[in-house]
Formats: sequence, C-alpha cells, structure tokens
Amino acid sequence: MTVPTSPRACPHVAAGPESAAAFEGAAFDVVCLGESMVTFVPSVPGRLADVPSFHRAIGGAESNVACTLARTGHRARWISRVGADGFGDHLVATIAAAGVDVSAVQRDPHRPTGIYFRTAGERATGPETGPERAEVVYYRAGSAASALSPDLVARADAWSGRVLHLTGITPALSADALALTRRLTRREPGRPLVSFDVNHRPALWRDADPRVCVDLARGCDLVFVGEDEAQAAWGLPDADAIRAALPEPETLVVKQGAAGATVFSGGDRLRVPGLAVDVVAHVGAGDAFAAGYLSAALRGLPVRDRVRHGHVLAAAALTEPGDLGTPPSRAHADALVALDDAAWGRLRLGAGWTVADQQTAGVGEEEPR
Repeated sequence: MTVPTSPRACPHVAAGPESAAAFEGAAFDVVCLGESMVTFVPSVPGRLADVPSFHRAIGGAESNVACTLARTGHRARWISRVGADGFGDHLVATIAAAGVDVSAVQRDPHRPTGIYFRTAGERATGPETGPERAEVVYYRAGSAASALSPDLVARADAWSGRVLHLTGITPALSADALALTRRLTRREPGRPLVSFDVNHRPALWRDADPRVCVDLARGCDLVFVGEDEAQAAWGLPDADAIRAALPEPETLVVKQGAAGATVFSGGDRLRVPGLAVDVVAHVGAGDAFAAGYLSAALRGLPVRDRVRHGHVLAAAALTEPGDLGTPPSRAHADALVALDDAAWGRLRLGAGWTVADQQTAGVGEEEPR
C-alpha cells in the first residue's frame, strides 16, 4: 500500500486526473465512520450478574482508531450518528476532547445512543466460551447509528481525508448501514484510500451472513483481519487462504495474535513477529493496531515498520483496562520500532509502560515498563 506523505492522490486508487484533484488540500489524514457507544466496565472482576457497579467509558472501533490517531499527531475526523441524549453528549464531548473532528456527527432526536456492558477478557470471535472470554451485552438495536445510510452521509464528508477507515461492524447494524458501506467500498474515481477492518462480531451477524464482509473487503485498498476471525466467519484456516479469498486489496494484513502478523502487499509476503505483553485487558487492541499501522503508513514508513507500529500501539491498549490505551510518544514508538530483530524479540511490555514515561522509559531495554 502506498499512502502519500503529502495530501496527494494515492496512485493505486482509481485512475484518472480527478484522483489527484480529490486529494489536493485534504482536510484530514483519516476519516473514520461507524458507531460509538457508551460502555460500562465492571468496577470489580466477575460475571455481569455479580458486578455491583460499573465505570462509564466509551467504545467503538472506528472512534477508537480516530482518537488514537489524533493523540499521535494526525488530523482525524469521526462520522457517525448519536442520540439527542446525555449519552450522545458524553460520546461527542469525549471524542472531541481527544482532538478528533466531530463536526459531521449527526444527532437523532428519535433514536437513542447505543450502550453496552462488558467484563474483562477477550471478545469471542466464534461460538466458544470459557473463563477468558468476555461477557458483552449490547443495547444498540434501533440506535441512532443503525440509521446510517447513503442518504444521510455526504460523500464530501466521507471523502474529506487521505484515508477512509471502515469496519465490518457498520454493515451488520442495518440494511441501510450495509448499503452505505457498499457505496463507500465501491471502486470509483476520486475516492481516498479505503481501509477496512473486518472486526467480526458474531452477535451482530446472527441473522445475516458474515461472508458479506468478503465482498466488501474486495472493494478496499487495505484490509485488516484476524486469522481467528476469518476462521470463525468464513471458514478460512490461515493467512494464505485468506489472501486467496481476498486477492483484490493491494495490502492485506492478517493478525495472528501474540505470534504477530502476516502482510501481503502486492506480490510480497512478510511476517512480522509480535511483542511479549503482560495483558491487562484485550479490548481495543485491534483498533490500536490499525491506528498504529495507518499512522506509520501516513508517514511513508516501510511495511515492516508499519506493522511494528501496529504492535506497539496494540501493546499500549493491551496494558490498560479500557478500550483506549495511552499511546507512546512518536519518538518512543519510533525508537522501539527501530530496534534490531534480536532486541525486538526480547521486549516485554507491562502495565503502565506508556504512562510512566512516554518519552524514554525502557527504550532499548529488554523489559521496558
């Protein structure tokens, strides 16, 4: 994938002189479109049935990416719909406070803002359950964001960045939201580079076929998918099978958990090992990975470094309890990414490693904390 380091046309996107014109003076680096919700996180460990109280936070794959990018120095916009209610006020104010442009967020006086409750642990990507799997209960049916549609999102807003970032959550919300995602993933002259994170949520696809995301992904330029997601949603066993099913995107990033990630870029294949991390909570790591990769791509860094930046920002999310980790400073992240393979393999990141010292703490050590 080639993302320009200045707001110019991405050369592999739709051909024609109008492509270059569309990128001149782009207002934003990345535009993220999708639902965000107020999330309630347990105050103590345990089953939802046993938790006495919750802390309020926010959660949403696309807004997580936007917030992380803004906090790492990029111009980010979030497009969505929220209710004309207190939860909607909280979402918009919190995301704006992270430095994200929210001017294209619509308020719906008739539909509520979505909310959800969760425990710590890892979201299941399939039917399996167990002690490490999070309980997640959504109250989002009929939410304001489920009314997202081609009629309600202006193309000028969606195309106002160098990159448009979408996920497979949005098309699962409603028929209108699916129609919007289909429109935005259609290859046509002048569109920005389109990034798509599959982000498979089984609960959202109970009454629909998740293989629709294969067709959506084929229209995109950059695709992120977990190997476990592809197995659960599409029955594809490994990275090579996923690439065979998705030959169209110029870049395909297959996330493989603690093992790292495999990237297919054009005709090249590269595996980049992950980092050892003392996990506090699994939520938000995939969104942070996408933000780290996009940040490095926007800066014109090589593919290996893009993936390493994804791993570093994912580690920041994994070592904090909420959906949004505290990203390291750009200098700190660059220093970690620049380590040789041996030093990279010795790194172990623990709780609070970015909070303690965002500039130099642990850089070059085997176990920065």
